[in-house]
Amino acid sequence: MKYYCLGIKGTGMSTLAQILKDLGNDVCGYDDAKEEKFTQVGLEKRNIKIYYDHDHDLDKDTIVTHSVALSEDHEELKRVKKMGLKVKKYSEIVGDVVSMFDTIAVAGTHGKTTTSSLVRHILEDTVGCNYFIGAGDGHASLDHSYFVIEADEFNKHFLDYYPKYAIITNMEKEHMECYRDLDDIIASFSQFANQTKEFVVACGDNENVRKMNSNKKIYYYGFQDQNDIVAKNVKLTKEGSEFDVYVDQELLGHFAVPLFGNHMVLNATAAIFLCTKLGITKEQIEKSLHTFKNAKRRFAEEIVGDTVIIDDYAHHPTEIKVTLEAVKQKYPDRKIVVVFKPNTYSRTKDFTQEFIDALNTVDKAYVTEIECNREKQEDYPGINSKLLVDGLKNGTLIHDDNDVSKLKEEKGNVVCFMSCAYINHLIDHFKESIQ
Repeated sequence: MKYYCLGIKGTGMSTLAQILKDLGNDVCGYDDAKEEKFTQVGLEKRNIKIYYDHDHDLDKDTIVTHSVALSEDHEELKRVKKMGLKVKKYSEIVGDVVSMFDTIAVAGTHGKTTTSSLVRHILEDTVGCNYFIGAGDGHASLDHSYFVIEADEFNKHFLDYYPKYAIITNMEKEHMECYRDLDDIIASFSQFANQTKEFVVACGDNENVRKMNSNKKIYYYGFQDQNDIVAKNVKLTKEGSEFDVYVDQELLGHFAVPLFGNHMVLNATAAIFLCTKLGITKEQIEKSLHTFKNAKRRFAEEIVGDTVIIDDYAHHPTEIKVTLEAVKQKYPDRKIVVVFKPNTYSRTKDFTQEFIDALNTVDKAYVTEIECNREKQEDYPGINSKLLVDGLKNGTLIHDDNDVSKLKEEKGNVVCFMSCAYINHLIDHFKESIQ
């Protein structure tokens, strides 16, 4: 089949395009952004053509899908509709793909990427698997029966998936432009759980997860003793995290991961238990975890002279908070600085105080202007980055690369760049300024 992916440089769309190509389809794409992005690596490796114009030819039997970042009046989307091409929802095409395999879907407000990456790594080391992880990374082959997917709750995309197994990491308010309230989020996750064919592994420490109404078998994991799977004797060090895993009060084993923070211990516990249910031995899992490297833009470190630069996808207050706790675990004696680019006006509006509280846990915070390609600023009067900076104990507003020179004084510190938006240019400018 032939597919045309609009917004192909987006993390999810890039991954989908790569997988469609791997399965033998003819794939090309379009994007507004001409600058190089990390999501292009897999596309270029597969020789997937990216167009930037509106006059190239497309075959009449081409199926078009598009990123939600593209509005319905986008020039290229209007053009393909005028051509009479079939347009199909992104999540529907993903659902079609994963229905071909024994799919393991990882859902949750936070931790999806790391948890699905852990499952993928263990399975790749042992029995082999396909994967679709929202960090611009994907692969598929009919030679493998398992398919690991990060199941995104944005726009209720995950309700187009009917996995064989599922992990639910946590649940809280997020993407409130897509949900009526928290009850709507819980109901949607409940539906997702009920669409799972075999069983669900879910974090029982999270009170909203416990509120799910599901008729499926659920194995609860966490730190609390009432769970089926419990992580105990946790030791957080500068090198990583160690812990014991108990299943039904019996010791499964002792595990170590090169990851930082209690939230990473929970992610690893879910992955470990799920893989044991698939027949992977604890010895194989222990060995595999030692070589795990997290997905792109998840606590990605680079040392430049005496400065530590961390690039992280954190964009929700909870994610910022736990990631900064992990930074402090690894660098307890260093000054820690955050450069944060808020994404979407709605999220900034919904979590203004929570963002302030999270950013106030570090020594210094720089905040850029809000970036959003799916919302209009005029629809959110008074919502801007100054709202955040005004609440910070030591905060500075910067206007993207024109103002990045202000960061030069942070040379020698641990500087964390955080956003789900594109921030590579900020990191590059900072590195140039301190070298």
